[in-house]
Amino acid sequence: MQGMPETDSGRNTLFRRLNILLVEDYDDAREMYRDYLEFSGFSVHTARDGHEALEKARSVMPDLILMDLSMPGLDGWEATRRLKADPATSSLVVVALSAHALAAEGERARQAGCDGFIAKPCLPHDLVEQMLAYVTVQPADDQPRRQRSRRS
Repeated sequence: MQGMPETDSGRNTLFRRLNILLVEDYDDAREMYRDYLEFSGFSVHTARDGHEALEKARSVMPDLILMDLSMPGLDGWEATRRLKADPATSSLVVVALSAHALAAEGERARQAGCDGFIAKPCLPHDLVEQMLAYVTVQPADDQPRRQRSRRS
């Protein structure tokens, strides 16, 4: 990313304090997105399904959750509904990360409680750019703030 501060190792330092929960059932996709987000300076926690996502969301309280919607067992639709229904996690920002790219699916995700929608496949650097629409980044010595804007 152009103009982003870097450490001696070349890693982006702007996002170092942002905690991301990446929920994805496909190992290859989860590892690829995790590796790129970590390289970009994010602190990344992962979950393989909706049940694990609920547990990690409550323990980590991430700044942003990237939620795959179609997963076996407890899917992302229901996991999001449960997160938004729980007063302890209702303010967490949940962004759907899904191969369901039709406009109707984005609206359905919002109705389930998602704050936004990112279509897959998505190049990792494009994912970071789109994620930034949902969080407000503070300087490294301040805490990040959650942003509840709904992107069209």
